[in-house]
Amino acid sequence: MTSVQFCPERKGDGKTMDAAVLPEDQKIFSMQELKKKGFSQYKVSKLVSDGKLIKLNKRYYENAEYHGEESDFYYMGAYAPDGVICLLSAAVYYNLTSFIPDSVDVAIPRKARISTIPDWPQMNVHHYTDERHKLGVTKVEEGKNGFMIYDMEKTVVDIVFYREKIGAEETKEILVTYLRRKDRNLNRLLRYAELMKCEKTMRQYLEVLV
Repeated sequence: MTSVQFCPERKGDGKTMDAAVLPEDQKIFSMQELKKKGFSQYKVSKLVSDGKLIKLNKRYYENAEYHGEESDFYYMGAYAPDGVICLLSAAVYYNLTSFIPDSVDVAIPRKARISTIPDWPQMNVHHYTDERHKLGVTKVEEGKNGFMIYDMEKTVVDIVFYREKIGAEETKEILVTYLRRKDRNLNRLLRYAELMKCEKTMRQYLEVLV
């Protein structure tokens, strides 16, 4: 009788399925990323049952064995793929305020919807017009982790535009701190303010504070 040997399934790069391991320095994975790394749906389900992956929703998973810097911002792309860190959360990132929000401010397009909002980290979702949502977006990459955030000038302009929701003291602190920064860009600030229909208000603040 001829003996038959069963070999592990192989991917196109020559690696066996069992050879695929989760990178310890990446916090969030999409299912698409996991498949590219050699994980089948069965293997992903096994990792979830073993407690090595935590299912966040239908498309994203958290690495339970992650070793690295922690940030609530890393989760935002899993729950809001078009989400951009904004307002007070962005101001905290740029060290413009001493105020610590209890949730992450995330801007999404006005017509976008979020199917799953987590209990943690808490999200404060803001619906922006397409023009406001697209302006001033920058991507921050920290190793294999990343998130989208508005640049410093767009953050300040949004704070001034939504000053009634943000609060007078918080708005003033952010502007004063920004104006003390050596890396400030007033030309960009005023250009954004003009595009976002709050140039007059911005100039009034600057006349008082500068």
